[in-house]
Parts: sequence; C-alpha cells; structure tokens
Amino acid sequence: MNYKGLLLKPASVNSVTAKEIQELERWGIESIGIPSIVLMENAGRAVAQAVSQRYKSRRGSLPRRRVSIICGRGNNAGDGLVAARHLLVKGIATKIFLIGTPSDLKADARMNLSILQNLDQPIRLLAKRDSIFLKELNECSMIVDAIFGIGLNRDVDEPFKGVIEAINQASQPVISVDVPSGLDATTGEIQGACVKANVTVTLGLMKTGLKQKRGPQQAGQIQVADIGIPAAFYQTSRHV
Repeated sequence: MNYKGLLLKPASVNSVTAKEIQELERWGIESIGIPSIVLMENAGRAVAQAVSQRYKSRRGSLPRRRVSIICGRGNNAGDGLVAARHLLVKGIATKIFLIGTPSDLKADARMNLSILQNLDQPIRLLAKRDSIFLKELNECSMIVDAIFGIGLNRDVDEPFKGVIEAINQASQPVISVDVPSGLDATTGEIQGACVKANVTVTLGLMKTGLKQKRGPQQAGQIQVADIGIPAAFYQTSRHV
C-alpha cells in the first residue's frame, strides 16, 4: 500500500507530532520495506550506545553495577529489550523489569524478550511497585525507562503509575526511550504521572512534545537517534 497520500505534513522535518512520526514509520515499513523489527533493533542499539557512553563516564566514581531496564508492553518495551542485549554484548550487566507478563508484549518485543531468555537473562515480572523494587533501583548504576512511548493516549494508571513514581524517587540517573514515560509526545503535557529523565533518546525525529510545556523539564538532555530511515525520505514526506 502506498502511504504517500495519507501522510501528514510536519511544520518542520525536525519536529513531528506522535501521529506524524507513526505515519512516517508506517510508510517506511510499507513503502521502503524496512521490517518493523529492524527499526526496533536500530532504536535499541542507539539507546544502548547512549547508556554505554554515560555508564563509562561514571564508572570511575562507582562500583561496577548493573543497569536496570524497566519495560512496559508496547514497542517501547521492545526497544528497551534490544538495548539490554547490546549492553550485554558490551559487557555491561543489566536487570530487566517487565510490567506485566511476556504474553502482554507485542510480537516484535516478544521476540526480543525470547532472545534474552535464550541467553539466560533474568526477567523480573512487576505486578506493582514494591519496596524491594525501589531498593533494587537504588542499587543499580542507571535506569532505562522503556515503559511508554509516543502511543500513550490516556492517563497513566496502576501498576505503571507506581513504577514511574518509584523511578522518580530513585537516586540514579534515568535515560528515557523516545519520550519520558507519561509525557504526551505531541503536546508536552503530563498524562497523570511522568518519568523525569536526565537524558531522552528520541527516535527518528524530535517530537513536538519534548520542546513545549513540561517536555523540556521532564526530558533532560535530548539526543535524536537515527533508526535507519533515510533523511531524504523524511524530506520527501513534507511535500506529499
């Protein structure tokens, strides 16, 4: 299917709404033929690189400890799971927390979880926030927030709200995947609860919500990561 006639026209190729980036990625999958799991792989690799760079810069001032990766149920979780694998390859220990069960995950994310399980990577299932979880967060060296991405369209409820509050209470730096979980990627408004990140690795293009209202405060330093869709493709989409 050709999505050329369906694409929205971003005001700037460097800043898009959630709906615009979803349409752009869908067009990339359908028209260019880039499998969605390849985009997920590229996203997770970029997140792992950002984590690795910050981890190495702090390593001299802390004992060798693991990175905690908190995953939700959508594609954002899959990005986090890919990041965990790449961090393991780099020799950085990780601990993965999954809010829910493996059956809750979408297909691409579930496949990446299966790979980690085949590598005997422990996965802790979270049904709610608890004191042990907060203790584990404070004992890690860094937290990766891979709970919600740009698709969130409702107020955050439990158990996600409690997990987000625990992340914000922890004393460790946080790197969010695409947008801080709980932030509206289009408007910059907080949807009930929101992670306060030190770094946000946003995927493909800058999201409008990261630049307005509560976005800058919640996102921290923003890095735009290449996920493998050519820049010329984004440029062309502005003129459809």
